[in-house]
Amino acid sequence: MVPRHISASLRDTLSRFPAVALLGPRQVGKTTLAHLIAEQWPAESVYVDLELPSDRAKLSEPELYLSGHEGKLVILDEIHRAPGIFQILRSLIDRRRRKGLRSGQFLLLGSASMELLRQSSESLAGRIAYLELTPFLISEVRALENAADKLWVRGGFPDSFLADSEQASLEWRLAFIRTYVEHDIPELSSRIPGETVRRFWQMLAHNQGQLLHASRLASGLGVSGQTAGRYLDTLVDLLLVRRLPPWERNLGKRLVRSPKTYVRDSGIVHALLGIGEREQLLGHPAAGPSWEGFVVENLASLAPSSAKAWFYRTSAGAEIDLLLEFGRGELWAVEVKRSISKPQPRRGFHLACEDLKAKRRMVIYPGRERYKLDALTEVIPLEDVPELFRA
Repeated sequence: MVPRHISASLRDTLSRFPAVALLGPRQVGKTTLAHLIAEQWPAESVYVDLELPSDRAKLSEPELYLSGHEGKLVILDEIHRAPGIFQILRSLIDRRRRKGLRSGQFLLLGSASMELLRQSSESLAGRIAYLELTPFLISEVRALENAADKLWVRGGFPDSFLADSEQASLEWRLAFIRTYVEHDIPELSSRIPGETVRRFWQMLAHNQGQLLHASRLASGLGVSGQTAGRYLDTLVDLLLVRRLPPWERNLGKRLVRSPKTYVRDSGIVHALLGIGEREQLLGHPAAGPSWEGFVVENLASLAPSSAKAWFYRTSAGAEIDLLLEFGRGELWAVEVKRSISKPQPRRGFHLACEDLKAKRRMVIYPGRERYKLDALTEVIPLEDVPELFRA
């Protein structure tokens, strides 16, 4: 089993909050991680899978059932299938607090939807913390052979990354896409036709890392801009697409105001584009944008939860692929390059760094050597990125 980098954080958060929501797309490993945490938890645990009719029946009287497991870690999987339970969880948590018991009571697993977040934040405000489990990141698999390359091509969903062959990996990803299109997305919103969302998802993959032009996407689908925006909101809510906002502080510059969009998992990008193996990917026009999205996703996911991710672009051509903002206004500027021999940043990158007074400037590339490009800029292999945040 591949150790997940979020494990320690999840244990710590459970020790401090009565409820923790572990969110992430389907098949990302939430249930596996929850069972592992339960095995190591000092108290007993009980697991309820709300996709199973038999388990849903246990919660026909949720207060009675959950009260019978007081003192245990209760794991509720696919929590969005029991939307009315949050108010009851609040009562049970408050009752337990009055007894002086304040942590480690409920672990809620969900495939993140706006409705889930809205209901839980209203009913459990001050009682719940949120963590996101992503597909595998480079920090979790880099000890394996050809990890970065394999992770880029196959993506980080465990069943795809660990598949026996490239073909088996691609077949899993195609089935994953089909499940979302035919089942999950229509279930989330009956107003969204599955096949239209598939086309929209493919369009986003073709436009990986580009500025969002909602009207152009809407025109390609034959829908209104508002409808296309709703499709995008749904894919973002399901943690399948990242909407990277532009830097918005007024520096006296004419800044780009549209966000950039990335299909978050590179393996899903390749499946949506019909790319099945590494050699095919290397010769495809999407290779560069795919690599950029892959690096952006790893850095944004590995950064501390308090960090904010942006991109920076002016009408004059100054540009930073990824801008990470930490506490006290500290900024890290990241340029993404797929070239191994000459990972040189563009002139616009240096101009942007000067505009923002970025504390750290780095070029992330697929090579193995780490070195200074100049006095201010460092070239860093993707596999070395985890150490940056550890330090």
